[in-house]
Amino acid sequence: MTLVAGVDSSTQNCKVVIRDAATGDLVRSGRAGHPHGTEVDPEHWWQALRTAISRAEGLDGVAAIAIAGQQHGLIALDIDGRVIRPALLWNDTRSAAAARDLVSETGAETYAGRTGTVPVASFTAAKLRWLRDNEPDNAAKVAAVALPHDWLTWRLRGYGPAASSPLGPELGELVTDRSDASGTAYWNPSTGEYDLELFERALGHAATLPRILGPSERAGTAAGTSIVVGAGAGDNAGAALGLGAARGDVVVSIGTSGTVFAVTGRPTSDSTGTVAGFADATGLFLPLVATLNAARVLDAVAGVLDVDHDRLGLLALEAPPGSHGLVLLPYFEGERTPNLPDATATLFGLTLRSTTRPALARAAIEGMLCGLADGLEAVRGQGVETGRILLIGGAAQNAAVQAIAAQTFEPPVVVPRPGEYVADGAATQAAWALTGTRPRWPLSIAAEPAPDHRPVIREQYTRHAP
Repeated sequence: MTLVAGVDSSTQNCKVVIRDAATGDLVRSGRAGHPHGTEVDPEHWWQALRTAISRAEGLDGVAAIAIAGQQHGLIALDIDGRVIRPALLWNDTRSAAAARDLVSETGAETYAGRTGTVPVASFTAAKLRWLRDNEPDNAAKVAAVALPHDWLTWRLRGYGPAASSPLGPELGELVTDRSDASGTAYWNPSTGEYDLELFERALGHAATLPRILGPSERAGTAAGTSIVVGAGAGDNAGAALGLGAARGDVVVSIGTSGTVFAVTGRPTSDSTGTVAGFADATGLFLPLVATLNAARVLDAVAGVLDVDHDRLGLLALEAPPGSHGLVLLPYFEGERTPNLPDATATLFGLTLRSTTRPALARAAIEGMLCGLADGLEAVRGQGVETGRILLIGGAAQNAAVQAIAAQTFEPPVVVPRPGEYVADGAATQAAWALTGTRPRWPLSIAAEPAPDHRPVIREQYTRHAP
C-alpha cells in the first residue's frame, strides 16, 4: 500500500490525513491547535504541523505529502529567512484603509482586469501596504514574502533561519501554487505570473516571491527523507480538489461565515469586488464569493428560541416555504457580500400569522441560504456555468437546511458526508505529484434532497435586500 499525506493548516488548527494513494481510504490522522488572534507567529504553525504529524503516528510509509492552508496571510521574511513580525492573517481588518488606497491609486476596473480581484482588507497586497505605512522599519527589512502554506512547505523541506533549519535561508527555494497566489491581489490569472508593479506599489520595493508550481509539480522532498512534497494549495482550492469538484460544480460552504465558489475554465474579472477571481488547484479557475453571516445566523436565532440546531430545524419544517411572509435579512454584524460593514439584521413581514417560533426558525434558515444564493447569482453573473451544488460545512448536515436548500437553489443539491476536505485535497495533490496522474477517489454522499425549487423564498427576500 502506498500512502500519501495531506495537511490543512487552517486558522484554528492543523489537520493531517494519511490515505491510501490508490483508493483514498483513510489510514490514520492527527491534529493540533493554533493560537487565536488575527496575527500569529508562524512558528506556532510549524510546531502544530509537527505535533499533528506525530499524532498521526508520523510519516512512516508515507511516499508524498502536500500542505493546503489559510489564504492571504502575510509572512514577511528578512534576508536571513527570519520572520520579521507576526503573520497578519486574512481576518485582520487593520488593512481596510490600505486596500482602499490601493484601489483608488489603480482603479477598481484596472485592478480587476490585472488580477481578477479588487483588494479588500483580507488580501496580502493590502497587508503589505499597511506594513509599509504603519511599520516602515519592518517593511524596509522585507526580503521575501510568503503565504502560510508557502512557508510551511519551505520549512518542511528543511529551509529556514540558519539556526533552526538544516538547509538554511535559501529564499529562492520558496514555492507556492497558482490557487494561493491568486489570493494575493498581485497575481495575473491571464498570464499566470506575478504583477510585480502592483506588488511593489503595495510594499514599496522589490522582494523575492515564491516560485509558482503547476498542480502536479513537485516542490522537492521533506528534509532528510525521500518523501515527495507537492506544491500545496489555498484552502478553498484544496476543498474543491478534495471534493473532486469538476467544471460546472458549485461548492456552497456553511461555516461561521459562508463561501460560494465554482469551478470554471476561464478567469473572471469583477470590478465591483463581489466575486474574487481565484484559481483552483487543477489548472482551472475558482471564482468565489464570501459572506460573513452563515451558521452564526442559526446560532443567533436558536439562542433566541432556546433550542439547539436540531430542534431549530424541526421547528423550521413546521412552517411553509416563505415562512408566511417573514423575511430575515441576516446581517447580524455587517456583511461582506453585499459590502455593508455597518449593517444590522432586520426582520420584515411580522404579522400575527408569521410571529411564531416555526416561522422565525424557517426565516433564519431561508435568510442564511438566500444570502448564499445571492453569491451564486453573482458568480453566474460572471458568465460561469453552474450545475450541481455541493453543500458542505457543519450546518449542511441539518436535515432542514438540506430540504430548504433544495427549495432555495435552482440547481440540484448534493450533500457530501462530513470530512476534512481541505486536507483530503492536499492528499490528492500529493498523490498527483507522486504518480503524475490525478487520483479520482470516490465521494461519499450523505444526502441528495429531491429538487423542490420554491421561487417565493427568494422573491420575497429580494424585495427587502439592498
